[in-house]
Parts: sequence; C-alpha cells; structure tokens
Amino acid sequence: MPGLRTLARLARKYGTPLVVVDLNVLRRNYALFRRHLPRVQVYYAVKANPAPAIVRALYEAGASFDVASMPEFMIVYENIKHLPDAERQQFIWDKIVYANPIKDTRTLKALDPYKPLVTYDNLWEVAKIKRFAPHAGLMLRVKVPNTGSVVELSSKFGAPPAEAVDLIAAAHRAGLVVEGLCFHVGSQCTNSENYVQALHISAAIFEEAAQRGYRLKLLDIGGGFPAPYDATVPSFAALAGKIRAELDRLFPPEIEILAEPGRFLVATAATLVAEVIGKAVRDGRLCYYINDGVYSTFSGIVFDHCQYRIEAFKRGPRQICSVFGPTCDALDTVSLAEELPDLELGDLVFARNIGAYSTASATSFNGMPPATIVYYP
Repeated sequence: MPGLRTLARLARKYGTPLVVVDLNVLRRNYALFRRHLPRVQVYYAVKANPAPAIVRALYEAGASFDVASMPEFMIVYENIKHLPDAERQQFIWDKIVYANPIKDTRTLKALDPYKPLVTYDNLWEVAKIKRFAPHAGLMLRVKVPNTGSVVELSSKFGAPPAEAVDLIAAAHRAGLVVEGLCFHVGSQCTNSENYVQALHISAAIFEEAAQRGYRLKLLDIGGGFPAPYDATVPSFAALAGKIRAELDRLFPPEIEILAEPGRFLVATAATLVAEVIGKAVRDGRLCYYINDGVYSTFSGIVFDHCQYRIEAFKRGPRQICSVFGPTCDALDTVSLAEELPDLELGDLVFARNIGAYSTASATSFNGMPPATIVYYP
C-alpha cells in the first residue's frame, strides 16, 4: 500500500474522506491464491466490492466471477460485451456463476438469454428455474458447518446434505442439468475444519449421486477465505495446504474446482483517509469526530461485523479515545476504545484493510456523500 506521505498527498489533492485502492495489492492477492491453490479457479465475489475498476483488474488478471444480482452480472458483462457472440457465451458458461440461491422471477427471466450457471437449494427454486430460466445450468448449494466464522450463512442458505441427491434428482426430472455442488463455510472463516468437513460432506454427496446415476463435474468451495486483518488470523498458506490436501484426496483430477473469494482479494487493497472535524470530552473521555462513519466507508462495522483500527498521521503519546462519524445518529460510532495521540481539527487519520464490504454498502445518510475513491498507482 502507498506510504503515509503518498496518502497525505492524495488527500490534499482529492480531499477527504478518501479511499485509496492499490490495484497492485489486488493483483498480488489474486496471485497468492492461485499459487497456493493452483487447482482452484478463482471466481471473485463481486459483492465484496463491485467497483468496475476492481472487476476490470481481476478480469485482466484471469479471474472468473461470482455475481449475486443482475447489476453485478452487468458490471462483469461490460468487460466482455465487445467479444464475438460465441466467445462471450463461452465466457459466461465458464467464468460467471450466479451464486444467489434465491432469485426472483424477473431476475431469472433476465438471466435466461445468457444461459448462466446458477445455484439453488430447494424444490421451489427448481420450479422457478424450470419456468423462467430453463437454459440455465445448476449447482446445488449444500449446508455445511459455519463454526467460528465471523458472518454465519448456513441459517439462510443450503440444502441439508441428506436431501441433496433428491434435489439433484428433482432438477433432472424437471429437465434441468445439475453440473455440481457448492457450499459456503461463512465469511472470514478462521476455522479450517469448516472446509475439511464441507469437503467430506461434498465427497459423500458426489458418491451417492454417482450411485444413483447422476454425474457431477463441478465443486464450488465458496468463499470465507480470511483477510489478514491482524496477527490472529491464520496464514492463508496453512489454510490452503489443508484444503489442497483434501481436494487431491477426495476429488479426482477431472472434477473442476471453483472458489468464490471476495474479502481475501480486496480487503487489504484499500485504505481510508479521513479528517478530524470535531473534538470533545464526554464523561471524561476524549472524543474525536471524523468525516466518515458507519453510514459510509465504515459500514462494514454494522453489516460485516468488522472492526477497523484507526491510526493517526501525527505521532505522540496516545490515550484511549472514542471515534464517531459525522452524522447526527448515535449509531454512527466508529470505535469506543481507540488509542490515538492528541489531535486537532483538520488532522488526518487512516484505516487500513478497508476494501471489502465497506464502500459496497455505503449510503448517503444525512445527505453526506460517500468517500472519493482513487486507484493507485
């Protein structure tokens, strides 16, 4: 990431709040994933950060894409619309998965001409897909353990493993083609056993499906790969080593393996620079007010259960402070226990590793505009 001098220079040029995205970090994270899991094709989870510049950089690096809405699909489509019809369709078949298991009928109608790969996890979805997107290929999403993940997803999505092959059979009876299975171990998963158990569950379903005459050829191991927010997060190399060993042991080479990293790729690629706009003492504690908060770039505090460390450009003795955002809502609390030096109005602070689920869920509450985004270098 750019150093403090560069961040300060960019803040002077563009104003604050400012999000600086380092596309080189994004590319390095992609290369790291591919190096440690060479068998796994990367389908970037666009929802983590749908900025067209980020999608474009990953497209150029060779990534595929996981989308969960038609607007996300169209962001990816912008990069391929110039291709000849046959190449464009091949890209959609091979490099885009619509990974939202529940889709409204309007979305399915819009998707059907593109003949995409979509996920499902229940009989009602089979009926909808048959009626409104009969040209789609299917992947069955299976419920797997989410123990210890920061954002648990198994309560909302995923078919019970015991029902999996019956749901595959139901799709085939409807005249649809089930290409494979997918699962998600929960976002920011630091428990490698979630992946191990999920792979064993998937292997058992593959075997049962084969015994009943259904050949599956894809396995999507989802997302959840943790970003290194701090030293407590296990190394990706160690996690990937366990996943790689289980994949090679349980799934023959002809089975295509997909993954949907979002946070892992983009979290560490962005830094926020904000400005102190107010200062007060409340109940004996020093409080700073900055011009970004939970309704904007710090939205991940609310929606992503993520806490970002606030650091100052200025050096000096530090004390425990509270940091609040700029709106008139008490929910707009960035931190109640941040160690910062004595700051004055106009001083700059920054937060690293803020590229995932931040600007993606930002709003303009109180009419306050979101942060400016610049791409570096």
